[in-house]
Amino acid sequence: MGPKQQRGVATVEQVLDCALDLYAASGEAGVTVSAVTSASGVSAGSVYHHFGSLQGVLAAVAQRWLGRLLAELVAALEEAGDDTRRGIEAVVHDYLRFVTDHPDAARLMHSVATDREAMARGPELRSSQEARLAPLAAWLRDRQEAGDLVALPVPVLESLVLGPVTALARRWLSVGDIDLAEAARTVPQQIWWAVGNRP
Repeated sequence: MGPKQQRGVATVEQVLDCALDLYAASGEAGVTVSAVTSASGVSAGSVYHHFGSLQGVLAAVAQRWLGRLLAELVAALEEAGDDTRRGIEAVVHDYLRFVTDHPDAARLMHSVATDREAMARGPELRSSQEARLAPLAAWLRDRQEAGDLVALPVPVLESLVLGPVTALARRWLSVGDIDLAEAARTVPQQIWWAVGNRP
């Protein structure tokens, strides 16, 4: 990577870090071009060059943290190996732990703004995370072929495993009336009953 590319990467990282700090302090309304340029020291022209728009900045922050979450979930599945039930439990535990460890990033990842972007650019965004999503899909397929998971399309299995956890995270982040530690103890069993191929 040449010096110009290195500067570009550093600029992107600086903007993403500052944008998350602004979002944490004031929500989506606090992430303005003026606030981003003031906090990061990056010119408005550079922000638009790298991200296209302010919404592009928020989308990039959400995608960055989604990538980190997916990397942690895949690592948990790799550690579980052929123990399917343990893998399902690990996904639930690690997702909820990630949310409690990084609440500001999790709030943006689960926000209306991120949902709007996902609805508008779903296939494109999914493609950008494909390298991180592929191992999750492969693990589900392998465990299904081994007879441990019900015979459903892999995208449906993925939704049955991650959907309830995502809903719990959203509820905790927005309302706060859920005990995530208790959920981590009880929800894996419920998900296992939904996806486990029990005799």
